[in-house]
Amino acid sequence: MDDPQAGEEATFVVEEVSQIIKESIENVLGSSHYQHNRVNQWTSSVVEQCLNQLTKLGKAYKYIVTCAIMQKTGAGFHSASSCFWDNTTDGSCTLRWENKSMYCIVSVFGLAI
Repeated sequence: MDDPQAGEEATFVVEEVSQIIKESIENVLGSSHYQHNRVNQWTSSVVEQCLNQLTKLGKAYKYIVTCAIMQKTGAGFHSASSCFWDNTTDGSCTLRWENKSMYCIVSVFGLAI
């Protein structure tokens, strides 16, 4: 009998990754207000928590995680990425989170080994 999980181990599940990102951001930032002197610590913590949870999935992937935190001032923010990879196994997920004083944008790229 085929293992239904076997196929999932070779795929990048956006919904699963999105949930990991959201939980990581909320664990680190929660209801914090923007503080310039804490941004480096926050970004490092969000990235570390994401990577920690992603590796717990036990999938044969290399992960790249980026995190940007920006104070809400009305300024514009634009970002783009492009990837050359195998669309059947590799994938990416970007999530924008915000509260009253800041934005947090996290991107995860998953590359099958």
